Amino acid sequence: MSSILSRYILRETAQTWLVVTVVLLLILLTNTFAQVLGDAASDKLPKDAVFHVMALTSLQYLTILIPIALFLSIMLALGRLYRDSEMSALMACGIGPAALYRPLSLLAVVLALIVGWLALDVSPGAIYKIQLIAEETKKRLDLRVLEAGRFINLGQADAVMYAETITEEGVLGNVFVQRADGADVEVIVASRAWQVQSEDANVKILTFADGRRYKGEPGQPEFEIVSFEEHGIPYALPDTRPVEMKPESRPLLDLLGTDDPELKAEFQWRLSVPLATLVLTVIAVPLSRSQPRQGRYGGLAAGVLVYIIYVDLLAAGKVWVEREQVPPLLGVWWVHALFLLVGGILLARQFGYMNRLIFRSR
Repeated sequence: MSSILSRYILRETAQTWLVVTVVLLLILLTNTFAQVLGDAASDKLPKDAVFHVMALTSLQYLTILIPIALFLSIMLALGRLYRDSEMSALMACGIGPAALYRPLSLLAVVLALIVGWLALDVSPGAIYKIQLIAEETKKRLDLRVLEAGRFINLGQADAVMYAETITEEGVLGNVFVQRADGADVEVIVASRAWQVQSEDANVKILTFADGRRYKGEPGQPEFEIVSFEEHGIPYALPDTRPVEMKPESRPLLDLLGTDDPELKAEFQWRLSVPLATLVLTVIAVPLSRSQPRQGRYGGLAAGVLVYIIYVDLLAAGKVWVEREQVPPLLGVWWVHALFLLVGGILLARQFGYMNRLIFRSR
């Protein structure tokens, strides 16, 4: 009976976890996708990098979502057993907490290993790659990825360009450019245009063919008008600095054996993610208890509140380590110990006195 029960609980919890994870991930990615599309539309991000950034962002989100999704899935799965009176029948047969924790611990350990890998290695690398993409965008103006029929900034704040058509080779058709030149304004209208890399890696030349150039001071009647077969204007790309590796984007090896309090706090924070996955599993079992007539999501409010307090205390502990207000040995570990104690107290109240904490299973 024990093996059948373990498989049943494991299946119910795993299926619920998968659904909760997918739903939460889609909600977060929907908001992020709108923001990323906005950055691409305003030339802050290359259009061909949108899905790359979304994939990297998904890895960051999974690091956060896996623990909370497991916590909620345990509460939902076991809560249904309570509402359907299945848990009462199991307890009447002598099934104790050990029979519940056995399959849940298997799932929790597997997910803790996965989220530990994400938190310690994958997510920091994803953060750094997103920073690299943002910096490279500042130095990039590839006409092949521009959209026809839309004004763009030409590598500098005082110049805009419009092209009616753009070929796959990056040749623009029916081009309009306006830029400031001191007190004067220069307008160029040409049938074709293309870009050429100059000897300076930070400077590109936009070459126009078969067009006219208008230059003068706004409000004044004197304007210089020149027809040309070919004309080029240079434009400087924005200055970029090497990407600064923040603590959250540093590789794991940089966090080991360091005396920097910020790096120590970051290391403890990353380790806290898989550890919290296990602690939340312990707490979720007593919190999942519900009455037969209670709604399906009635107990989730208390669970979400516990999770928020847990995360807030971890964040506070991380800040205290960064500011050297608590010794690194204490760090954020006291938060995990506190919530393990809370879980033990809840179990003792739910299943009896201390002598009944010797779990039985059949």
